Amino acid sequence: MLDSRGVASLRALLAEFQAHLAHERRVSRHTQAAYARDLEQLAAHLQKLSGAEPTLAQVNKLTLRRWLAERAQQVKPVTLARQLSALRTAFDYFERRGLIANNPAQLLASPKARRRLPDFLGVDAARELMEAPSAAARPEREVLRDTLILELLYGAGVRLSELQGLSLGDFQLDARGPQDDSVRVLGKGNKERVVPLGRAARRALDAYLTVRAAFAHPKTGALHPTALLLNRFGQRLGVRSVQHVVQRYGALATGQARVHPHTLRHTCATHMLEGGADLRAIQELLGHASLATTQRYTHVSIEQLLKVYDGAHPLARS
Repeated sequence: MLDSRGVASLRALLAEFQAHLAHERRVSRHTQAAYARDLEQLAAHLQKLSGAEPTLAQVNKLTLRRWLAERAQQVKPVTLARQLSALRTAFDYFERRGLIANNPAQLLASPKARRRLPDFLGVDAARELMEAPSAAARPEREVLRDTLILELLYGAGVRLSELQGLSLGDFQLDARGPQDDSVRVLGKGNKERVVPLGRAARRALDAYLTVRAAFAHPKTGALHPTALLLNRFGQRLGVRSVQHVVQRYGALATGQARVHPHTLRHTCATHMLEGGADLRAIQELLGHASLATTQRYTHVSIEQLLKVYDGAHPLARS
């Protein structure tokens, strides 16, 4: 950890901080990876300035301000806000450990992220997307798996990471019928929640389970014992593969090249709100920590209402 002068290496301390995030704070792997990238960029910036391995003593408020100003020219405001969060979290940790007397990240101003309304599909487009796999010339096992992927993203409103991490034991299925079916998902901050499983998703699940064994490794016969979604080698389907599934059928069904898993989550929330669902219920379904996050969908629905009004009300055209 110490260099030739007996000074703590910044990268070594950042590695300790990453271990703290993983084992004590238990933050998501996505957040761990993002913070690791952000803080390594800071370390690389300091090394470029000094020509030597950076130390914690090099970092002060002016150093961080200059780095953030440089980053502001290269990344979106939302990314800059996350990088500032990484700085604050790391230096709070260093301060609690007694490694620094004054926290240089404490009073840094937050950049204002531009408010961006969620993208979503219309009802007809969503329905066409759900039907797209059955019209594709692909093996039956993939058609049924991909249908389940789309139904869970849209029908249950789960996040990409939540879907990819699902296991067979996460489903609670009612033998009497689908009215009480549910699935347990592990969301942000390792928070569990239970979401209802709609009839279409239940049908897709039942159909997929009849062919799941067909994903066994073609040579070894290996099959992941618990993972819900499998790849052609019998192992858990990766995040990128799920993204490709959604993008492929999104382009096929809607002609849009930018249909992502989160698009379907937004679509689920928007359609529920338009159907009269309570904001609190949508918040619970999506696993939002704050109601303010869920309230974004009210702005989407109001915009849709204005479009309908402009196109249909006689006074709107007079």
